[in-house]
Amino acid sequence: MQIILLEKVVNLGGLGDVVKVKDGYARNFLIPQGKAKRATEANLAEFEARRAELERAQAEKLGAAQELAARLEGVTVQVSRKAGMDGRLFGSVNNADIAEALAAQGFEIERAAIRMPDGPLKQVGEVQLEVGLHADVVANITVAVVGEQ
Repeated sequence: MQIILLEKVVNLGGLGDVVKVKDGYARNFLIPQGKAKRATEANLAEFEARRAELERAQAEKLGAAQELAARLEGVTVQVSRKAGMDGRLFGSVNNADIAEALAAQGFEIERAAIRMPDGPLKQVGEVQLEVGLHADVVANITVAVVGEQ
């Protein structure tokens, strides 16, 4: 299916690109999320009429994400969990727990934006994680998992 991207999508393209994607990806994700429209003549004409407005909105989102990343860069979040004598947790710390701890510090971050490449944290200690605030903006945070007896 041919679509017009209404914003930058990672590994797909930028604003205004006409790309071919699988039908399910377009119908089930891109179009309902407002990230794309079908590439018809009418939609292409409408996009060209709204291009300046969409570019301005995209620039505002990027600016807000960069500002938040500057405040978030280097923040340390402490999460407390029950742990055994060897430092292994009884359970784990996932992205929802980290988002909740960030909210307690005044940062409203979606849990899906917290990137955990090795999965949930299952050991006591400090871990560096990335927070993807925008397709082009990534902030680094430190998560300190503290064990309690």
